[in-house]
Amino acid sequence: MQSDIRLLDIEPVFTDEEFRVPLKFGTGVIRAITSLTVRATVETRAGKTADGYGNILLSDIWAFPSATLSHEVRDQAMRLIAERFCAALVADAQFGHPVDLYMQEKPKIAQINADVQAELDLGEAVPLLAGLVCASPADAALHDAFGNANGICTYDGYGPDFMEHDLSRWCGPEFAGEYINQYIHHAYKPNLPIFHLVGGMDKLTEGEIGDDDPDDGLPVSLDQWIQRDGLRCFKVKLQGTDNDWDVARTKEVAEVIQATYKQLGINDSFYLSTDSNEMNESPESVLEYLDRLRDVSPLAFDSLLYLEQPTERELAVHHFDMSEVAKIKPVVVDEGVTDLDKLDLARELGWSGVGIKTCKGHSSSLLYVAKVSKAGQVLTVQDLTNPGRSLLHSVGFAARIDTLMGVEYNSRQYCPAAEPDFRSRHESLFAVTDGQVSTDTIGNVGLGY
Repeated sequence: MQSDIRLLDIEPVFTDEEFRVPLKFGTGVIRAITSLTVRATVETRAGKTADGYGNILLSDIWAFPSATLSHEVRDQAMRLIAERFCAALVADAQFGHPVDLYMQEKPKIAQINADVQAELDLGEAVPLLAGLVCASPADAALHDAFGNANGICTYDGYGPDFMEHDLSRWCGPEFAGEYINQYIHHAYKPNLPIFHLVGGMDKLTEGEIGDDDPDDGLPVSLDQWIQRDGLRCFKVKLQGTDNDWDVARTKEVAEVIQATYKQLGINDSFYLSTDSNEMNESPESVLEYLDRLRDVSPLAFDSLLYLEQPTERELAVHHFDMSEVAKIKPVVVDEGVTDLDKLDLARELGWSGVGIKTCKGHSSSLLYVAKVSKAGQVLTVQDLTNPGRSLLHSVGFAARIDTLMGVEYNSRQYCPAAEPDFRSRHESLFAVTDGQVSTDTIGNVGLGY
């Protein structure tokens, strides 16, 4: 097709981001992180050229957890993987649609991971998820450049007028004659509710703020954030290994929200999701958490919209059956889905749906949306503390699909100073009003940067 693109040049650029306040995961704490921006230059068969961009934070603590390797070593490995994947894209350059170009290259990520592991003598395997994060901004850059070169919104390029192959090529024969555009909206939703992250170390009330907390004019505690942004949706980080703490934390978060609403005269409902970053040892421990939460805090339990990946990411290790959890509350798989086969396995194991993250690949995420939507399952959109360009990418993606409520947006809490020039061009997307962000500045060419 004349709209097909071929990669001419690609450039990965690494910068350092300091977090304003620490972000606690189930596996550790982030205080500083590498930001990767990729610029891709492409040409179409018709001879048109354009650049495209992608960005992501290389969150090794999430994508490459390790009890033995330091953050510095894992960060070095992820930077090297990103460079190698970009080089492979250039070496294998051919004309095609960006979905096909990335999906054809994706199987090489495992080998790149293995090569970097051997070269750096890491002593343990680099997870596929880490490679996907490293490759994701290059994938996004191809999609952005594809739209820019053809003078169209990238999301308008996912039908038969622009794609040589239908979904059956990647998703199976039941998708014969179907295209991605049948599973996405034809325009951006004008507004999206945002999920505010309540990290394990976050202060809940103004009275908890101490001398070591930032004094930069931005909110610090949960009640301050609610007052400023009119928040309605909250993602609560849990430990997973301590149901006493998890139940108490969820209850306390719900009570602080309710008390703050009362103080502000807000009469609306609020919604919670929880994320233990796969630290629960079994579905039974999740069921215990839910049972205890229902008894201790009906307010928190009734407000709980869904749970995100409470058990291990390697779905095939124990083949945990999540169907009993799903009968009580939707439970979505996140880290456990790295390819279409894992998505099929998650459905067999009773998961309610999948958490979409653009850091796992724009192309793959589009295919996940098609498969999950066809099956009538749940879609949610999380981020990776996406700042600047990567936040617009994630919000734009969420605004094109049917999600359970909204999109996560926590970079305003942890790295609000990132990409100031970009943020100034999209003020209404980065500013939260009544718990929502606006998509009115997202452009109609490329990914809308």
